[in-house]
Amino acid sequence: MIKQILTGLGIFLLVSGCAVGPSYKRPDIALPDGKPAAQLGVFTGANWWKVFEDPVLDVLEQQALTYNQDLRAAMARVDEARADVNLARADQMPSLSANFQSGREGNKSGSGQSTSQAGVSVSFELDLWGKYRRLSQAARARLLASQAARDTVRLTLTADVANQYFTLRMLDKQLEILQRTLQAREENVRIYTARYKAGYCTEADLRRVQADKDNVQAQLQELSLQQEQVQTALSVLLGQSPREMITRSIPRGKTLSELNLVPDVPADLPSDLLQRRPDVQEAEEQLIAANADIGAARAAYFPDISLTGVAGFASSALSSLFTGGAGVWNLAGEALAPIFEGGEIRAQNKKAEAVYREQLATYTKTVETAFKEAYDALAANNIDRSIFDSYNAQTQAMQRSYELTKKQEDAGLIGVTDLLNVEENLLSAEMNLSTARKNELSAVVNLCKALGGGWKANEK
Repeated sequence: MIKQILTGLGIFLLVSGCAVGPSYKRPDIALPDGKPAAQLGVFTGANWWKVFEDPVLDVLEQQALTYNQDLRAAMARVDEARADVNLARADQMPSLSANFQSGREGNKSGSGQSTSQAGVSVSFELDLWGKYRRLSQAARARLLASQAARDTVRLTLTADVANQYFTLRMLDKQLEILQRTLQAREENVRIYTARYKAGYCTEADLRRVQADKDNVQAQLQELSLQQEQVQTALSVLLGQSPREMITRSIPRGKTLSELNLVPDVPADLPSDLLQRRPDVQEAEEQLIAANADIGAARAAYFPDISLTGVAGFASSALSSLFTGGAGVWNLAGEALAPIFEGGEIRAQNKKAEAVYREQLATYTKTVETAFKEAYDALAANNIDRSIFDSYNAQTQAMQRSYELTKKQEDAGLIGVTDLLNVEENLLSAEMNLSTARKNELSAVVNLCKALGGGWKANEK
């Protein structure tokens, strides 16, 4: 009997009707022409940061991928969405349950009689209008959206680690420059103090030299504070505990000048950018889910049809429950159609349609932002390299100017003001050069991020 009931339910399942609601179609957006991403493969690999050829950076990136709390939270959200998919699938399957009961009933006139029942019941709601299929589609799309969101977190995390690391190496270089400059300024103060005492210079010259030294000292202290702040920010990205944040320093690898800079970056956008960017994928999956929700909402206008089958045994004596003619069965169907819901179903449909329009606007904006960021990153990569070349030429020229001016000042041909002006310009040029080098490296990082590099690092 149970087999017959399950067979009948299976037949109903196979003949279930089509799902109501619109089928998903990707929005038509005017996109620029591009070339295959293979030409940009160096920027789109799983471990894209290896292009810088710094083993210490490699270790930091792996540590962040293992211990960062934002990434762990994103991975947990994927597990939540996967569970939601399983719940949605369960609604499409028959429900099978077993029951047993035994008791005695009667009234004040007599002791009554005993009754015992045991059986198996099967229930199934026919998905004639595709309500549960649409809900399953929506749950699946949200799972894929959560996976894309996780990949966005991973990509952003690895880019932030690289950028903070390069900022730290820049500050290391600038502190080295300031410390060397401070030593030179302290020597100037010593020389001009002796000259002032001997009557060979004015107090104004001495005070100017002292002020210049104090200015460098203040810059040194400011950069030291920035260095500490960058180190703690990087510690958070790496998932270090508060104790590790205080007791452990961030390791250093190659210097700014030693870090590899990728040559010959193509100037064209990849044609498959929409498939590579995880944020675009997330936005589209949310749009697919919203589209499926419209179908689920429209299905509420139609009757819910459910089938119930029961097969088992019933007897007045427990000892004869499973013998003789105690077998019983029941097969029933039920249809429940809405008549008056106070406008609830109509409001649910309006809401689903509004959510779709919202997600459509979000998807379109995400695509626009993706191309903007990619275009800006390509432009910045080229321009930042030109800026570095200009600052490099300026620094070399200022270094030569300082050497000549120092000789003139030592010979008494010019005053201290002229020398200090050249020294300040040289310091500014050296600081700008280190910043430009860091910007060159960050431009490569931002390009990798804009092109969706690394988001296929792990299997979904």
